[in-house]
Amino acid sequence: MDGRFLVGLIGANIGTSMSPALHEREAGRHGVRYLYQLIDPTLLGLDGRDIGELITAARRLGFRGLNITHPYKQDVVKHLDELSPEAALLGAVNTVLFDGERATGHNTDRYGFAQGLARRLPDVATGHVVQVGAGGAGAAVASAIAGTGTRLLTLADLDSDRANRLARAIMRSSGTTVEVIAPADVSGRLRQADGLVNATPLGMEGHPGMPVPADHLRPEMWVADVIYRPLETELIRAARHRGCRVADGGGMVVYQAAASFRLFTGLTPDEERMYADFEALAGPRHA
Repeated sequence: MDGRFLVGLIGANIGTSMSPALHEREAGRHGVRYLYQLIDPTLLGLDGRDIGELITAARRLGFRGLNITHPYKQDVVKHLDELSPEAALLGAVNTVLFDGERATGHNTDRYGFAQGLARRLPDVATGHVVQVGAGGAGAAVASAIAGTGTRLLTLADLDSDRANRLARAIMRSSGTTVEVIAPADVSGRLRQADGLVNATPLGMEGHPGMPVPADHLRPEMWVADVIYRPLETELIRAARHRGCRVADGGGMVVYQAAASFRLFTGLTPDEERMYADFEALAGPRHA
């Protein structure tokens, strides 16, 4: 590469994304020219059916690669030439790398969630974890949770077929037992669970709400969220008030960004430096 990189993010309602700043600041410290563009199909009058055209256009315009976020992480898969082993396992892509005429899909979300959880909650029990959401982010989160040695992962999603596909993929690749339940049954499972993870858009800007009622959160539980806009979601706030240990979505966004930066540039990012950038951009957070 010649030290110049054009990359971007495809997603809905991404106007407040911190990805451009995280990538561009780290690139500046490496002395490379790096432009990170936001591409919101909803502002262009497009939808998920047009994602393939956006991928083709970005490649022809000279993009080095793209990040992909909600709600296109699974839709994009069929428009790519190749998948990394992890992306193929999860059926979800958050990073596309262009090499000539080929577009290869990767998934750095699994690494991002695993590192973020380990940073914020390094010593929590993960014997039984309840996860709400089996979409693009949920696939990576479920794989990361299984990687902690979880014996039982309870997975809930409005799309039971999608949840069952993910459950089968996780059980094929790990020693974790995955049970699929309806979202209405989540509260009952929380009575004995070690932790709860929200991998749905609930709590994101434009998607107010919580995946479970606050009074079903027990102080003995830990609670994690994949959302970082806002950093303190309704779920994180309620969990903290009830005495739960919490992990917001900040760690996931930083570490997946660092892994994507490495793919785009071939350079080794300073993850601690990028985490400090995130904290400066996000402002004060609760302990």
